Amino acid sequence: MSAALPGRMPPVQPLRPWRRAVLKVGSNLLAADGGGLTSRHAAALAGFVDASHAAGRQVVLVSSGAVAAGRALLREHAPAAGDLAARQALAALGQAPMIALWQSLSARPVAQVLLTHDDLRNRRRYLNARATLRGLLALCVLPVINENDTVAVDELKLGDNDNLAAIVAALVDADLLLIASDVDALYSADPRRDPQAAPIGRVESLTPAVLAMAGGSGSTVGTGGMRTKLEAAGKAAAAGIPTALFSGRDAAAVEALRHDRLRGTLIDAAATRMQARKYWLRHAPAATGRIVVDAGAARALAGGRASLLPGGVAAAQGEFQRGDLVEIADADGKAVARGLCQYAAGEVRRLAGRHSRDIEAVLGYTYGHEIVHRDDLVTLSTVDTAGGLEA
Repeated sequence: MSAALPGRMPPVQPLRPWRRAVLKVGSNLLAADGGGLTSRHAAALAGFVDASHAAGRQVVLVSSGAVAAGRALLREHAPAAGDLAARQALAALGQAPMIALWQSLSARPVAQVLLTHDDLRNRRRYLNARATLRGLLALCVLPVINENDTVAVDELKLGDNDNLAAIVAALVDADLLLIASDVDALYSADPRRDPQAAPIGRVESLTPAVLAMAGGSGSTVGTGGMRTKLEAAGKAAAAGIPTALFSGRDAAAVEALRHDRLRGTLIDAAATRMQARKYWLRHAPAATGRIVVDAGAARALAGGRASLLPGGVAAAQGEFQRGDLVEIADADGKAVARGLCQYAAGEVRRLAGRHSRDIEAVLGYTYGHEIVHRDDLVTLSTVDTAGGLEA
C-alpha cells in the first residue's frame, strides 16, 4: 500500500491533546534513490518535532534506516541482503550516519539509544531504560531510538521497529504513537490492485477483519508492512495509547500534525493510558515483600501525584528486587498503594528515613531520587483531613 491514489485521500480529523509522543520513521522516508540517506522527507518530520518541543511537548523518535545507510557506505562491496550476519554489520556501520542525519535536522541535541525487546522485558533493564529516557527528555534532548540490530537476531528477522516503537511508547508513558511511512492510511483493500479500496479514517478496535486488510511490505528498503503497523497499534492500544498512521512523504499531512490534525488513520486505544497503566499496577501480581511508610508519606501518596521518597519509608519487609511491583502499607499494615520499586529491599532498608540527596552517599550509586516514582504508582486508599486512612 503506497501513497494515496487520486480521489482516495484519507480524511482529516482532529487529534486529542497530547503531552508526549513517540514518532516512528520508516526506512522508506530516509533512503535515497541512489543509496544512503536523504533529508528530503526527514526535514519536515524534524520540523514537526522541533515545533512540538517549542510548544512544550516531548517527542521520542524511533528511526529505521541504519542498514540502508551502512549499505551505501560500502557501495559495491555491500554484502547480499539475505545474509543476516552481514545485515547486522551493516546496521552497526549505518548507525552513525543515521544519527548524524537527525542531528543535522534537529534544533536540539540528539542522543542515540539502542534497545532490544529483551531490554524491555527484563525489569531491571526496563527501569534503567526508562530512567535514561526520562533524563534525556528532562534535558530537552531528542532521543533517537533504534533496535540494537547487531545483537537482536530475532528483532532483525522480524523487522519490527514498528513494534519497538509501541513498546517504547508504553515505556515513556506516551499519549500518542505516530507511525510515519510511505503509506498514508489503512485501506479496506490493497489500493494498488483494487480500484474500490477506500482509506479508513478511524479504527475503534483491531478485529480479525481489520487485520485482514493489511498487506505485506511494499518496499525493498524496509522490512515491515501494514501488518506490523497494526500489530504495533494493538500493543499501544493495550497500553492505553492511540496510534496515528500517516504518510511522511505528504508535506500537508506532516504540517497538519503541527495543528493537531491527522490526515491518515487513527487507531483508538482500548482505554486511556492512565486507566490501562493503573489497572495493571493495581492487579498485577506483586512481590512477597512490602514497604512500610509513615503517616506523612501515606497522606502524600493518597493525593495521587506524589512519589515515595526515602524520607517517608519506615521499613522494608520481606524481599524484593529492583523493578518488582511492591505493596506499600501504612504503620497499621493497611495497603495504601502499589508501585514499581527503584531499589531492592536491602537498599530500601538502608535508605529508610534518609533524604534523597543522601542516596549516593549511602549506597555508593543511585537509581534516582525516588523509591517509587509517581508514574509507577497507583493509590489504593485516600486520606481524610484528620489524617486517618479510609478505603
